Amino acid sequence: MPSPVRRNHLCGGILAVALLSLLAFTPAARAQDHLVTSQALQQQVQSASAARRQNIDTLTRFLSTPEAEGAMKAHHINPVQVRTAIPSLSNQELASLASRASHAQQQFAAGFLGMGMLLIIIIAIVVVIIVVAVH
Repeated sequence: MPSPVRRNHLCGGILAVALLSLLAFTPAARAQDHLVTSQALQQQVQSASAARRQNIDTLTRFLSTPEAEGAMKAHHINPVQVRTAIPSLSNQELASLASRASHAQQQFAAGFLGMGMLLIIIIAIVVVIIVVAVH
């Protein structure tokens, strides 16, 4: 049979474990367990939404240039339908195509890219948008 001192120490230890267990289930403790706060999550969603909007705008501007509209019309592609399909692209597709469009515009403006190559890039981007929009 344990001594009274040892029994009190054992009871105190059990009580401490019980209290710690109860504290672990409080709302404050559960909030600390989350890896991402709701504020951080909201900020990530807003950031992703802003990036998506910017990519849509970049592609829309690129495909609204006279060169792009002329290339689409020459290939019997309705420019309005293509621009309308842009928002149906995934975030990843938007980011990739917007990056390519921006790069092509910069290369063309700097004189590193000729009109023929720019038109090929425009048609390639349009084809990707159409294929993705159809599926």
